[in-house]
Amino acid sequence: MNVLEFTALVAVGSFVAGLLGSLTGLGGGVVLVPLLTLFFKVDIRYAIGASLVSVIATSSGAAAAYVKEGFSNIRIGMFLEIATTIGALAGAFLAAIIPLSALAVIFGLTLLYSAFLSRKPRPKSQRHLPPDPTATKLKLNGSFPDPEEGLRSYNVQRVPAGFGLMFGAGALSGLLGIGSGAVKVLAMDQAMKIPFKVSTTTSNFMIGVTAAASAGVYLARGYIDPGLAMPVMLGVLAGSTLGTRILIQAETKWLRLIFSVVIGVLGAEMLYKGLAGRF
Repeated sequence: MNVLEFTALVAVGSFVAGLLGSLTGLGGGVVLVPLLTLFFKVDIRYAIGASLVSVIATSSGAAAAYVKEGFSNIRIGMFLEIATTIGALAGAFLAAIIPLSALAVIFGLTLLYSAFLSRKPRPKSQRHLPPDPTATKLKLNGSFPDPEEGLRSYNVQRVPAGFGLMFGAGALSGLLGIGSGAVKVLAMDQAMKIPFKVSTTTSNFMIGVTAAASAGVYLARGYIDPGLAMPVMLGVLAGSTLGTRILIQAETKWLRLIFSVVIGVLGAEMLYKGLAGRF
């Protein structure tokens, strides 16, 4: 294919990646890196560099809209980002010690199980849980617009468990070189009992902070090609902008279904790579 066809196809694929990343809080890298490396035969280092640029675009495009609409909880995002950053540093340090193939198998199985769990809607009895002392002290509780209840308040639960899972998410990101959006959303949704829309939108905000630091390293090493990064960024930005409009009106059960399918595919991919020894 010629350059124009290549650019157009990359932009279309990036649009889909941005749409999924915006709706699920996973970031576009989950779709982009396999798309660029397997379909377009792009070197994985350049694919990751373009993916990091796309994640920043997703975060700046989607997270800004979510903050404006009142969905993202910035206080939770910045608090949990501490654990993710420390975990990423620890993961990078342990990468030379731990067998990555075995870790990828465990992570793949965990994601497949999480895909099953995330499909189940949370009972309405869990919507109005009593305040957690730690969350109250840290002022993490909040509210968001809900089509049924108007402005719906929520109380964050089990802050230490969520913080620990975020540390694990960062460690996995540092060890395996993957985005940790899946674990971030699961930690907030399943452990901390934060409403799913708030979990995905806050994750969108958080992944941009992490990606900005990583992108600087890839830029310094020359792994960000403007000819590849530009159509990727524009496609992802357009997709994430559309995703924000869909999420605000969408029913949570459909968002959960999309999320479970995407992390199910990601889990299967990680399991396959781990068993095949490709890490």
